[in-house]
Amino acid sequence: MTTDQAAIARRAYDSLEPFHVLTYFNPGVGAAQKDLGLDGHALYVGGRACALGETTGAVVAATFYNFAPGLIVDSWERARAVGLAAIDDRRYAMLDEQYRAILGDADEQIAPLLPEYAAIVAALPLSGRPLGGAWASTPIPEVPHLALWRHLTALREWRGDNHIAELVSHELNGLDAGVFHEAELPDPTVQRHVMSKPMFLLTRGWSEDDWSASVDRLAQRGLATGDAQSHRLTDAGYGLYQDIERRTDEVTGASLPASFAALIEQTRPLVKPILDAGVLPGTKKKG
Repeated sequence: MTTDQAAIARRAYDSLEPFHVLTYFNPGVGAAQKDLGLDGHALYVGGRACALGETTGAVVAATFYNFAPGLIVDSWERARAVGLAAIDDRRYAMLDEQYRAILGDADEQIAPLLPEYAAIVAALPLSGRPLGGAWASTPIPEVPHLALWRHLTALREWRGDNHIAELVSHELNGLDAGVFHEAELPDPTVQRHVMSKPMFLLTRGWSEDDWSASVDRLAQRGLATGDAQSHRLTDAGYGLYQDIERRTDEVTGASLPASFAALIEQTRPLVKPILDAGVLPGTKKKG
């Protein structure tokens, strides 16, 4: 594995993630929830984990990692009651509507990219990557923009499995991994995706007491200082953070071909309109 391959993995994560996460943040989510009779948690869990099939909530909670198991088990059972196929179909219908509204007629631009994406996904090593493996085995939609979403989703969840493996190896459980990531860094110039404490607790299902206990655990390990209201990584904690990110990129990049760098650049013009639409958190509508 070369440094260039790790850089490609990081470039993919930084550049392509918005195309995938449109499924969670778009004007059609409310209508999808209403049509299916599900709240936001159940739609999220059902839509993301439907690739796993009729498994138990405990399995889904294990693959999601930093969510409170109780939230996942309850949401998964409600999703199963509606039907995983129904959720999958409704999600794709929602995405079809949103991509057409944002990208217009971009399928002629997307279609030539799909064979290489399909080949990359098909060649991924799947052992120990349950969610990535599940998505890599899903049917490929015929509509080009939906096929691209499927491929990017498989790559995204596969990378996520690699990241979870690094968290496990560094003895960070799901909650502690989330609280660790949300901490202030010693270097304020580092750019990264964070949620904020209120959003983390709301979406992941943990309590204030859970958060406080996690900060205490990180402090006892010498990884963080502060309290439940504000915590910051120590130099040792920041070193661990950098090591986890580096190893995630290395493990991910080791299975990506050098040609993926050019494919990322070809895909980025399709991501920009999604950012410019202003529907994703932290973005503003342009144009």
